[in-house]
Amino acid sequence: MPIAPIKTLKNRADFLYIRKQEQKWVRPGMVVQSCVRDQDGVRVGFTVTKRVGNAVIRNRVKRRLRSVVQEILSENELLSCDFVVIGRQATIDRSFQDLKGDLYKSLYKLGLLKK
Repeated sequence: MPIAPIKTLKNRADFLYIRKQEQKWVRPGMVVQSCVRDQDGVRVGFTVTKRVGNAVIRNRVKRRLRSVVQEILSENELLSCDFVVIGRQATIDRSFQDLKGDLYKSLYKLGLLKK
């Protein structure tokens, strides 16, 4: 069964709106900011600052985060929401299982997982 692509946030205004909501959870491998919305579906944004490294490293971090999000979304059902996953310096060396645990715990603490 093919995995459906992730709906991503692309507009800067969406990222800024989510940041203003002040719902965030910080873990060693990532920061997750979120806001619940009325429309169906989940949209995800990814961002990594230049402090993490050069373009090659930042892209590697984003690919790892996309993989983690894809796996979590395929295993769990989320409320209709937008969330932004921000890569950190520790994301580079953190194991995939630890990153997956970080995201799962963040989504749970933010109340985005359907029970």
